[in-house]
Amino acid sequence: MLAFSRLTTVSPAFVFAAHGSAFKTTRLSAFTTLTPSAQWNPCDGSGCQPRLTRQGSVPTGVQRQTPSSRVAPPNFVTAQRGYATRLAEVGKLEPLKLDGNYDTGQMFLHRLFGYRGVILFPWLAKVYDRDLPNSKKDNSVKDVQSQEEIISNPSGTGKEVKGKTHTYYQVLIDGRDCPFITHRAQTESVTFLGNHTENTRNLYAIPGLDYVAHEDIIPYSTEDRSPIQHELFDKFLSYREGDDPPFGALDTLKAWQEKNHPWLELSDVHKETTEDIRVTVIPFYMGYRETQANNVYWWRYCIRLENLGEKAVQLRERNWRIFSLSGTLETVRGRGVVGQEPLLSKDQPAFQYSSHVSLQAPSGHMWGTFRMEREDGHAFDCRIPPFSLESKQDDPNEPPILGN
Repeated sequence: MLAFSRLTTVSPAFVFAAHGSAFKTTRLSAFTTLTPSAQWNPCDGSGCQPRLTRQGSVPTGVQRQTPSSRVAPPNFVTAQRGYATRLAEVGKLEPLKLDGNYDTGQMFLHRLFGYRGVILFPWLAKVYDRDLPNSKKDNSVKDVQSQEEIISNPSGTGKEVKGKTHTYYQVLIDGRDCPFITHRAQTESVTFLGNHTENTRNLYAIPGLDYVAHEDIIPYSTEDRSPIQHELFDKFLSYREGDDPPFGALDTLKAWQEKNHPWLELSDVHKETTEDIRVTVIPFYMGYRETQANNVYWWRYCIRLENLGEKAVQLRERNWRIFSLSGTLETVRGRGVVGQEPLLSKDQPAFQYSSHVSLQAPSGHMWGTFRMEREDGHAFDCRIPPFSLESKQDDPNEPPILGN
């Protein structure tokens, strides 16, 4: 199965630096890429350990290995390249962390998308899950704190949702795996604004940067001193023999995190499920730009759709309602999302993408629906949880929020 992935924002290339080191970003320009499908399946055989494999340039999930098979030792994650059947050792799976956070430098596989990555640093976010009953304490969500916040539904239904603290991670994606996931998860989804002197519609992306929830981390260890192929890996992390994990943060990573904290910060996560289709929304404030008439405030938002059921379903249409504090209410309708109509199946249950919205006011709200269709022709509207678009107060002694 082949799929197309498309991004359509046009802007010039850009290079930014931290502590004298140049970090390249790429422009978001109109292009189309052809990528094969991919999947990650847990092993269901007795004595068989999970392995990530690729065959014919397409990840094929787990292979059952007999005792006589000449492959990597048990409990090793493996990757299969090209059209050959040879398995290349990647690393050794580690136990999941049920208590506490993963450390900077931890290697992992993504639970849904299967890519290899490394953790840079954690974020503590408030998760507003509209599926959870507010009268009961949910212990299934990690890192639930006693302090809770309540937000109201901006679409007018009056339902209140309690926010619970949860850990997410900023990660780097292994560039070797990007071609296998671009039709299911954008690898240039973390974007920022250019300088104030530039066009207000110029957006820039850092390739291979992602946000991953704690429960989506499958940790592994490796003896490879260059286990991740990403331009920023050696600039942010260094090998430290004897440490666990053996890769520690350089001062460059700490400086980069501090400098770009305003537009990187993950603070709120919103979730809602309709007919086994779970929609997760994470909004990010990017800053504002001055125009001759007024200020334009920008946000990006990351959306993940996950099929929790057995029956395949396809996204056909989107329907957004965007309310601005200036008093305007806009309706946006269209076919699919980011040029695709993703199919959510049992084998490939998730799709993740990012988009942007700008308002001529410092705050607003968004909500809406996705029109979904099952294989038998049954169509239904999947709710997009309402979420706030809030700007951050700029410190008058500091420069405005920038992405460089």
